[in-house]
Amino acid sequence: MSGLRKVLTGLLNILAGGSFLVMVALTCWQVFTRYVLGSPSSWSEELVSYMFAWMSLLGASIVTSERGHMNIPILVERVSPAAQKLLLCLGEVTAFLFSAVILTYGGIQITNLAMGQMTSSLGVPIGIFYIVLPLCGLLNMVYTALNIIDIIKQKEEAA
Repeated sequence: MSGLRKVLTGLLNILAGGSFLVMVALTCWQVFTRYVLGSPSSWSEELVSYMFAWMSLLGASIVTSERGHMNIPILVERVSPAAQKLLLCLGEVTAFLFSAVILTYGGIQITNLAMGQMTSSLGVPIGIFYIVLPLCGLLNMVYTALNIIDIIKQKEEAA
């Protein structure tokens, strides 16, 4: 299972890092066209906005892979080790359900709905840029399932 996690996380690092590099290049292009050419590029500004959303959501999936999402450790640390494992699993199940309902199901719905709308400057369906929602939802579901397996394995090893 750690092999799957490494492959997915490596791919996400490339995609999120690539999104960041594209954002930097496009922002430099915007500055160049605005101040040197005197004619600002409208399409690059719009694309930077979408790339920022992609980078943020892909980064959130990386955080999920590392179990770095929000938690309240002071509560978990005050209970027995068995209860700690239960609370950790409950947190992962909550993240799984959020990813399944909001990101995956809701993301599919909004992506399909937005396929009929075109971006103002790029002229492509907005739904193309919303595909990242269900994609990250599925990735988060895989990661939370792997996290639960890891938590359970830690429980068995400690026993």
